[in-house]
Amino acid sequence: MLSQLATTDWFPLFNSLRIAAIASVLVFFMGIGCAYWAAKLPRAIKGALDVVLTLPLVLPPTVCGYLLLMLVGVRRPLGALLDKAGIRFVMTWQGGVLAAVAVAFPLMYRTARGAFQAFDETLSWSGQTLGLSNAYIFWRIRMPACKQGILAGFVLAFARALGEYGATSMLTGYTPGRTATVSTTVYQLYRTGDDAGALMWVLVNLAISAVVLLAVNLLEGRQKRAVVR
Repeated sequence: MLSQLATTDWFPLFNSLRIAAIASVLVFFMGIGCAYWAAKLPRAIKGALDVVLTLPLVLPPTVCGYLLLMLVGVRRPLGALLDKAGIRFVMTWQGGVLAAVAVAFPLMYRTARGAFQAFDETLSWSGQTLGLSNAYIFWRIRMPACKQGILAGFVLAFARALGEYGATSMLTGYTPGRTATVSTTVYQLYRTGDDAGALMWVLVNLAISAVVLLAVNLLEGRQKRAVVR
């Protein structure tokens, strides 16, 4: 196993972490923005919007990947337009980011929405009576009160992006040194009969996932203690 580690190309791990980090930052702001905006909508519209925004959570990842291909494929209108601008998502690591955003966004959105719904709106109203701006109330009052739930959503989104396989394989495929991720590498090594290599990457993925879940548990524990206090 030690000799296997010494001779391993670690690009899949670097690429997975790069994709997961960028996707998590994107869905962090997108999820918070959509959750805050949706909370202000009428109930009927909010329900319809929830269905649309959380649909990737229940769709098979390969279906999400297929839909993304139909959207940004180079033979599609939007994909052709992006290609002329020098932006390509098919068979590139940037496509992995797009796939990770698509599947991780619902986790961040629903977690942020739950945190905002649990927020005591009297704090916001009190700030308004004091003449505080909406931006100040959001960043200095609402966000600190909801930070544990939002951070938990961010960690979950990162974990989902890190372990994404279906949509990523549909959009970026597997190219060593270019688009390979931990998940696609495990499948490729297993498919070619390299069980030892596949097992090593499985153990790497398990270790990272365990750390992520531990972080989520710690955040949830802090949130519960904060509620009790």
